[in-house]
Amino acid sequence: MIVQAALRAAILRLAAAGIEDSARDARRLLAHALQISPERLTLHLADPIPPEAQTRFDRALTQRESRQPVSQIVGERLFWGRPFRVTRDTLDPRPETECLIETALAQPFATLLDLGTGTGCIALTLLAERPGAKGLATDLSPQAIEVARGNARSLGLDQRLTLRQSDWFSDVRGRFDLIVSNPPYIAAAEMADLSPEVREWEPHLALTPGGDGLAPYRAIAAGAAAHLAPSGRLLVEIGPTQGAAVADLFAQAGLTQIRILPDLDGRDRVVAASAG
Repeated sequence: MIVQAALRAAILRLAAAGIEDSARDARRLLAHALQISPERLTLHLADPIPPEAQTRFDRALTQRESRQPVSQIVGERLFWGRPFRVTRDTLDPRPETECLIETALAQPFATLLDLGTGTGCIALTLLAERPGAKGLATDLSPQAIEVARGNARSLGLDQRLTLRQSDWFSDVRGRFDLIVSNPPYIAAAEMADLSPEVREWEPHLALTPGGDGLAPYRAIAAGAAAHLAPSGRLLVEIGPTQGAAVADLFAQAGLTQIRILPDLDGRDRVVAASAG
C-alpha cells in the first residue's frame, strides 16, 4: 500500500469512530508512524509504506479510536513553537494558554514562580523567551515534575529552572517578580460535559479541584502577597465564567491593578494582578 492510500483509509476510519478532525489527526499519526516531520508527509504520498510503519500506524489509529489524544500517542505537543513531552500524567498544553504567555512577556521579570507546572510549558516558555531570568516550578504530582524536568533538559533550561513538589505555596520560599499558574479549575458538575479525550485521558488532579472549581484560586490569593516582590505580578488562567469571582478573591487578598483578559476567541482567559 502506498502512503496516500493508507492516509485515505485512516481518515475514513477515524471519521467512522467520531473523530471530529479525522484528516488532521490521520496526517499527524501517519507522519509519526513514518518517523518524519508532518511537513514532509506530502513528499512521501506516492511512496510504499514500510510494513513496520504500517504496524505503528495501525496501533496509533487504534489508540485514537479509543479517544486517546494525539499528543499522548505521539508523545509531544507544540506550545509557543517548542515541543513539550506529554504523558497521561500531564495536561496537554493548550493554545489558549498562550494568552497568559503573551501577557507575562509584556513586562520584564528576572524571577518567576509557576504553580502547578505540569509539562512545564509555561515556566519553560517564559524562561526561553527571557534568557536572563530564573524560575521555580512546582506541582503536587511527582510524575508531572519528572515530565517537566525532562522538558527542561531537552530545551537546555534545566540550569535555570528549579522543580519542586509542593501543594501550592507549602514548600515555596522567597519572593518573585512574576507568579503564574494554570490551576485545575473545572467545577465538579462540569466534568461530565468534557470531551472523552479530556475526561478519560487527562489527569483529573490537573483538571478539577472538585466543588465550584475555585479552591486553587483561594489558595493562590491567600499566599500570593507573601511571595510577590514589590510591584510583582500575578497571572492565572481561568475558566471562561470565572473572571469576576477570581478577580474578587484577588481584591480581597489586597492585590491591585486587577484585570480580566480575553483569549483570541474573546472569552475571559487570564486574571492579572499586582502586589499592593
